[in-house]
Amino acid sequence: MARRPGVFLSYVPGSSLDRYLTGAIRLQCSVSTHPLFPAYQQIPPLVHSPGSASARNLHPTGPSLRIDAHHHLWHYTTAEYGWIDDTMQPLRRDFLPADLVEACAAAHVDATIAVQARQTLEETHWLLALATENPLIRGVVGWADIAAADLPATLEPLLANPHLKGLRHIVQAEPDGFLDDPAFNRGIEALTRTGLTYDILIFARQLPEATRFVDRHPTQSFVLDHIAKPSIASGEIAHWSASIHELARRPNVTCKLSGMVTEANWHTWTPSTLKPYFDVALEAFGPTRLMAGSDWPVLNVASTYTQWWQTLDTWLAPLSPDERVQIEGRTAARVYHL
Repeated sequence: MARRPGVFLSYVPGSSLDRYLTGAIRLQCSVSTHPLFPAYQQIPPLVHSPGSASARNLHPTGPSLRIDAHHHLWHYTTAEYGWIDDTMQPLRRDFLPADLVEACAAAHVDATIAVQARQTLEETHWLLALATENPLIRGVVGWADIAAADLPATLEPLLANPHLKGLRHIVQAEPDGFLDDPAFNRGIEALTRTGLTYDILIFARQLPEATRFVDRHPTQSFVLDHIAKPSIASGEIAHWSASIHELARRPNVTCKLSGMVTEANWHTWTPSTLKPYFDVALEAFGPTRLMAGSDWPVLNVASTYTQWWQTLDTWLAPLSPDERVQIEGRTAARVYHL
């Protein structure tokens, strides 16, 4: 199973996927007329030609862009986003590319990775359609049933779209031991053959399980989301620190600096509240294995998009210029093959 050119999806007219894509076409029309959109339309594509002097790429020797390696997009419905409870009222609306363009412009973010929020193939196709039509979105981490026996056949049409960069399953919602499941691990073996990444979404208590999981797949590229969601609000750090250092000993794992504000007290957190957790992640992974992400729009319950990037800027300021650009974009570009 390999990447190959061709039509990246097919669908039946009148189907739910057809309705999604029709909506995406309408959405593209609205985004392309957004006052901030022309600036992003001028961003040239990232290419895989490190030998070309004209290539704009994010390899260690090339120019750098600021990349948000983790955000979501959605058409909000109560049925599909039941996890958005009454404490998360700001999230109970649509978040679409026009909103993303505006947020990124304010924070000087040049490119993004859209990540699945629902465990459906329909959403994966929708995100790929949006990425194809919106130059700001350089990649998609989608969802497919990794444990399914027909995973290779499911991935074949998805792989034809170069915006597909990886898959993710919401393991934080699964019972303990989920990552030990033989069928899921067979799926990861199939995923490895495609060159796609796998994003690990877990709570801190699941880190030992994730470490066992990673050890079974030494050639698979893994990305740990949200620094494994430590309980920042409670101040617990020691057990999480030991566990994340152990996982970081595996060189095929990188880590996203994202999702931190929502693990803290939403109303009282400060950059200094979160800084010890950043320090642990930096010590464990180093700049070349850390990537900046926002978890927008989820972070809106505790922060603004610009405030989060300003917090990251404060933490990164003491680092060398090369270390900063690694975290701000080059790690994501390398890992996700942008």
